[in-house]
Amino acid sequence: MKKFQFILGLLFCSLSLAAQRADYRVVFDLTSRDTIDQKNMIRWLKEISESNPEAKLEVVMYSKGLELVVKDKSYVSEDVTKLAANKNISFSVCAVAMKNNAVTADQLLPGVHIVPDGIYEIITKQREGWGYIKAAR
Repeated sequence: MKKFQFILGLLFCSLSLAAQRADYRVVFDLTSRDTIDQKNMIRWLKEISESNPEAKLEVVMYSKGLELVVKDKSYVSEDVTKLAANKNISFSVCAVAMKNNAVTADQLLPGVHIVPDGIYEIITKQREGWGYIKAAR
């Protein structure tokens, strides 16, 4: 009987651990300069962070997607600056894309991080168990 209770107790503990909420970590892949895609990206970040304040979110931009965080090209610069101040939201720009598009670090909005390679950043996050969303229509 004691063995049965022990096994039942282990089963209960296992189920309760499995039922706990898993980490919410998502990396977004943005390569579009389209203003609708920029606005959608901001809307998604706001909605997720409001519904789950502990969610870890990262937007990785390369190609023309970096315009989301370039001072004179972003249609949502105020929103990006506000969201970048959230410790759980990060904006990462590919250094190669910056070079290819003649963008310098001083042209980026405050709080934006530069990563050596945007695709590698995404792959790294996926290896760490982050979900992946391609941000495009």
